[in-house]
Amino acid sequence: MKVLLVEDDPQVASFIRKGFEHEGYELMVAYDGRSGWSLYQQQPYDMVILDVNLPYLNGVELCRLLRGGRERVPILLLTALDSLADKEAGFAAGADDYLVKPFAFRELLLRVRALTKRYAETSTPQRLCLADLELNLDSKIVTRAGQRIDLTSREYSLLEHLLLNQDRIVSRVDIAERVWEVDFDTSTNIIDVYIGYLRKKIDRDFTPKLIHTVVGMGYVMRAE
Repeated sequence: MKVLLVEDDPQVASFIRKGFEHEGYELMVAYDGRSGWSLYQQQPYDMVILDVNLPYLNGVELCRLLRGGRERVPILLLTALDSLADKEAGFAAGADDYLVKPFAFRELLLRVRALTKRYAETSTPQRLCLADLELNLDSKIVTRAGQRIDLTSREYSLLEHLLLNQDRIVSRVDIAERVWEVDFDTSTNIIDVYIGYLRKKIDRDFTPKLIHTVVGMGYVMRAE
């Protein structure tokens, strides 16, 4: 599971990083709000943990930005501010939970597990849509402009992953891990080949084009 931590205190960030890595989580750390927003846009995360008092862009403002996107991700705020007004501001911005410093790592871990479980149980839609493209998660049927598109199982998994992260850049490494479930081999072009297969089936005869290459970073699905 990938967790994004935005925390400006290096000691606190190191404490949290060691705890999560010991539990088998993959943790990315940003030390200010702007860097956190940039990291969030580069790849999908399963959980976001935000300190409130951050440089450049505070945690409440960053939380509001995250909630402005289409995707849903659990967000937990960390802060030394424990007044009711502070908590109201955090929840109003879209936070799911609020943990006051200092805290035991075990409590943070339990809250993260509870939030991710809740989202896993409630957040999966029955259909994924972009422009006139529709993927039905129950029937596994894909259509564009009402026309059925036949995909192989790998093409379907790749398209589903891209649609779940539409409007966000998905790297080749992330695709390899999430769709192929293997470590990325930089010597192979298999991902580019399958992207080409998808483009022929869902983009070649339709407009607008939905699969876009971001040079040096990966791919993004968006209607342009």
